Amino acid sequence: MGFFRNQFANVVEWEEFRDDMIFWKWSNREIKKGSKLVIRPGQDAIFVNNGKIEGIFENEGSYSIDSDIIPFLSTLKGFKFGFNSGMRVEVLFVNTKEFTVKWGTQNPVLIPTPQLPGGMPIRANGTFNFKVNDYVTLIDKIAGVKDSYLVEDVKIRITSVLDQLLMKWISREGKDMFNLQANASDISKGIQEDLDMQVMDNGMTITGFHVMSFNYPQEIQDMITKTASHEMIGNLQKYQQVTMTDGIASGNVKGGGAASDMASMMMGMNMANEMMKNLNPSQQPPAETPSAPDASTPAGEHKKPNFCPNCGTKNEGANFCPNCGQKLSV
Repeated sequence: MGFFRNQFANVVEWEEFRDDMIFWKWSNREIKKGSKLVIRPGQDAIFVNNGKIEGIFENEGSYSIDSDIIPFLSTLKGFKFGFNSGMRVEVLFVNTKEFTVKWGTQNPVLIPTPQLPGGMPIRANGTFNFKVNDYVTLIDKIAGVKDSYLVEDVKIRITSVLDQLLMKWISREGKDMFNLQANASDISKGIQEDLDMQVMDNGMTITGFHVMSFNYPQEIQDMITKTASHEMIGNLQKYQQVTMTDGIASGNVKGGGAASDMASMMMGMNMANEMMKNLNPSQQPPAETPSAPDASTPAGEHKKPNFCPNCGTKNEGANFCPNCGQKLSV
């Protein structure tokens, strides 16, 4: 007799589970006496009768339809299973996790900018997060006409409006059109709020939106890279000094023996002089003052050298060198 009592019993469970599936509907089948409901981690089971939610079951586990489920259903508490008849209800299984989706602009978004009459063509990419938060709206707007719903369905809807939202928030927050990454946080926050309004009528919410990078046309990117390089170099003389220092430290400055040592010494002296120039005026050595003329030399007369600058012969005070005749005074 027990065989006949359970021969029609079935298991109500998410049979076609996929990690990218938002919900799946168990429908068009009759639940017999002795049937079981199986809820796995990350799932909620919603019993729906004639489009109305009868009960929501959130805890994972295996439950008897007769004793554990029916007593908690809104309008089916008094349902009695017949020998040949069962209960016809729909069971909607909902994936309760937060989904993370990668996005990217399929075509460049033309951002209005005074520098380019046609607009700045910009691409962007990143991720957004969403989850189901309103079962009543989800059933009313989507599950009522669909047996399942995928992450890809949400992504298609999001990307269809993303270009317009990027244009809106980049124009509003992207004050520096050549450094949008600095404003990525504010741009992302604004887009998230607008996207949340887009999916709210489907019973879902956007829990996060992130712009990972903005991509410019190659010509613009080359210009940005060149400008950044100039700013990093700053003082060309300093850049050359650093380059020479790195070269000697790494052994890339070629040369050997005295020549190499002399180059190192001269560079060291030059660097020391540059450091002295950068000191405060109070720390710099006093400038040399011209030496006073020798009091023993009459005004207007130049002192005669002790040795001839031409041949080196010692001079005894004569106006001309006694050896080569070189004039020794003016």
